[in-house]
Amino acid sequence: MFSFTVMAIAFGVIFLAELPDKTALASLMLGTRYRASYVFVGVAAAFAVHVALAIAAASVLTLLPHRLVQAVVGVLFLAGAAMLLLKKSEGEEEVEPPADQSFWKVSGAGFMLILVAEFGDLTQIMTANLAARYDDPLSVGVGAVLGLWAVAGIGILGGRTLMKYVPLGLVTKIAAAVMAALGVFSFYEAIG
Repeated sequence: MFSFTVMAIAFGVIFLAELPDKTALASLMLGTRYRASYVFVGVAAAFAVHVALAIAAASVLTLLPHRLVQAVVGVLFLAGAAMLLLKKSEGEEEVEPPADQSFWKVSGAGFMLILVAEFGDLTQIMTANLAARYDDPLSVGVGAVLGLWAVAGIGILGGRTLMKYVPLGLVTKIAAAVMAALGVFSFYEAIG
C-alpha cells in the first residue's frame, strides 16, 4: 500500500542530501548553457534509473533478518551523515558540452553526466537504505525520484539564486541531522 508519509520522508531526506551534491551543480551548469527542458529530461531519466537500481538493491536487504537490516541501515545512515559533514568542497569537473543544441544531444549529455556521476552516490545509498528501512519500495521510490527531480529543477532553473539565500553549509547540516536521527532510530528498532 502506498504511504504518503514514507514518500514525504524519502523526498525530504533525498532532497536535502542531493542539494549540496556535485550533480546539482552539474545540472545548474548544463541549465545555463542549454534549453532547460532538454537538460531536465536527460537528468530526470538518469535519476529514475538510479532510484530503480537502489530499490532493487534494497529488495535484497529485505530478505535478511529485520534486526540485522535495521542495524546495517543505522550504520549506513550514520555514515551518510558523517560523509555530509566531513566532505570537503570538491573541484567541479568540467563537462564537455555537446556540439549542437538538439534535444537528443543535450538530453543525452545530461543523462550520461548524471548516470556516471551518481552511480554509488550517497543519495543512491540512502534510497536503498530507506527502501529497506520502510519495506515500501514504491513510496520510497516515488519520494526519492521526486526529491532528485526537485533538486535538478532547482539547479537548472534557479540554483544560484537559492544559494544566495540559503547557505550550503546549513543545508548540509540539516541533511546530516536528519540522517543521523534516522540512524539512531534504526538502531533503536534493531535492539528494541
